[in-house]
Amino acid sequence: MRGGMAARGSLFRQCPLLLPQNGEGTAYEGFVSAQGRDFHIRILLPTDSQLKNARIECSWHLKKILHGYRHILKQRLHSCPDLVSFVVELKTILEIALKNTQELHVPWPPEYYSCLVRDLEILGWNKVVYVDTGLTTVKLKAEDSRGRQHLITLKLNAKDSLVDIHNQFLAALESLKEFWDTMDEIDGKTWVLEPENPARCATSRRIAIGSNVSVNIEVDPRHPKMLPECYFLGADHVVNPLRTKLNNNMHLWDPEISLLQNLKDLLEIDFPSRAVLEKSDFTKDCGICYAYRLHGTTPDQVCDEPRCGQPFHQACLYEWLQGLPSSRQSFNVIFGECPYCNKVRKYDENGSWNEVCGYFLTVFCLYLSLLLNSSCSFYFPFSSLYPAE
Repeated sequence: MRGGMAARGSLFRQCPLLLPQNGEGTAYEGFVSAQGRDFHIRILLPTDSQLKNARIECSWHLKKILHGYRHILKQRLHSCPDLVSFVVELKTILEIALKNTQELHVPWPPEYYSCLVRDLEILGWNKVVYVDTGLTTVKLKAEDSRGRQHLITLKLNAKDSLVDIHNQFLAALESLKEFWDTMDEIDGKTWVLEPENPARCATSRRIAIGSNVSVNIEVDPRHPKMLPECYFLGADHVVNPLRTKLNNNMHLWDPEISLLQNLKDLLEIDFPSRAVLEKSDFTKDCGICYAYRLHGTTPDQVCDEPRCGQPFHQACLYEWLQGLPSSRQSFNVIFGECPYCNKVRKYDENGSWNEVCGYFLTVFCLYLSLLLNSSCSFYFPFSSLYPAE
C-alpha cells in the first residue's frame, strides 16, 4: 500500500497533470507537458502492472509527432522498471521530437474562427493590438478605471472565450488599482533613483531623501497601504536618525492615508520635490569607477565619515577592498580603508556598508505597538535577519 502511494506521489511530481482514474492504479489519463505545451494521453496498465503489456492512447496530433519514435517507445516500455520511469522517458522523447520536427499546423474547426471573430467584434477592434496569421495568438489592450493602459497576450485554443478572458483581465486590473495608485503617487511626487523606468510589475522603489541618502521600499501589491519593507542607504550618521524615527513612530502608521504621506509622517521629512530639484542633484558618480550606472545598478554604498560621504557601487567597493593588502576579513565582513578618506570601514558581503533596520522586526513591532497602544524602539543588524548564502 505504501509502495503504491509512493509511486503515485513520484508520478505526480514528474507529471502533475496525469492522474489515476481508478483505485487499482491501472488507468491514468491527463496531459504530458513538453516545451510549454500540454498533450492529452491515456495509459492503461494490465492487472499485473507489467509495462510491456500496457496500452497507450493519445490524440492524433501527439501520435503524428511521435510517429518516428514508436520503436523507441516500445523499447522503453519493455526496459523501464515502473510507470514513473517510463513517463520520464516519454517526456524526454517528446522534447526531442518537438525539437526535430517542424511545427505541425493543426487546423481549427470552423466554429473556432466564427466564435473568435464574434468575440473580437463584441470587444471592439480598437482593442486589438496584434493577431497572428494562424489566429491563435492575440494581443489586446485594456484600460483600467484610472485610465492606465495595459496589454495582455493570449495563446488561444478552441475552448477559450475571448470576452470571458478579457473580463477576467479587467477584474484583475481593478484588484491592483490601489497598488498602482500608490506607486504612481511615489513616481510623480518623489525622485525615484531605481528602477530607472519602472514597469507596472515593479514593487520596489528607491526614493531619494537627500544627497547620497535614499530609502528602498518594497510594497505589497495586495496591501499597498501597509508598512512596506524599508531599507535605508547612506552614511550611518544620516540614516541612523531615520531608522530611529521609523521605529519610534511606526505606531502612528495610518492605513487610511497614502503610503507616501505615512512615510513623511513617520520619518518627519519631506521628500525632495520634482518641481524644485533635478534628479542630477542625487545621482553622484561612484568614487571608484567614476560612473553612475554600472551594469544596471547605481551607487548604494556610502562612506559614513561625515566629512567624506562618497558613494560607491557595491561591486566596485568589494573589489577595491579585496585588493587592499591592509584589508582583513572576518566571515562575511571585510574591514578596509575608504578610497577617499582612508578611514577604516567595515563592508558586509551581503551588500550593506552600514547595518540597516530589519524589516520583519519592524513590522512585528508595528503590530505589537498597535495591540499594546504603545511605541517600540529596536535596532537590529540586517545581516542577522538575512544570513549569507
